[in-house]
Amino acid sequence: IITLSDLECDYINARSCCSKLNKWVVPEVIGHAVVTVLMLISLHWFIFLLNLPVATWNIYRYIMVPSGNMGVFDPTEIHNRGQLKSHMKEAMIKLGFHLLCFFMYLYRLVSRIAPR
Repeated sequence: IITLSDLECDYINARSCCSKLNKWVVPEVIGHAVVTVLMLISLHWFIFLLNLPVATWNIYRYIMVPSGNMGVFDPTEIHNRGQLKSHMKEAMIKLGFHLLCFFMYLYRLVSRIAPR
């Protein structure tokens, strides 16, 4: 969010912004896929079903990168077609999702450890 905001305010150029963001796309896809599979294996159905659409979206977004683009974030297209706003919106939604998951995981941890 901060990197996209810096690009929006012209503090950094599009190429450096996109290279910084593209560096984290593959670890995000792998990490989210691993967490989703672990929730399936451990039979946490609600959390698995909550993570499945986000993991699917991350994989779809990574696979559908047009050939010739630098990655998911492309400096030549980020200002065209309103992609900057859509990337900002997606980043905010993911931030909300990860905050929700954090508090759900924290609640589950505390409810298992606390004496009854």
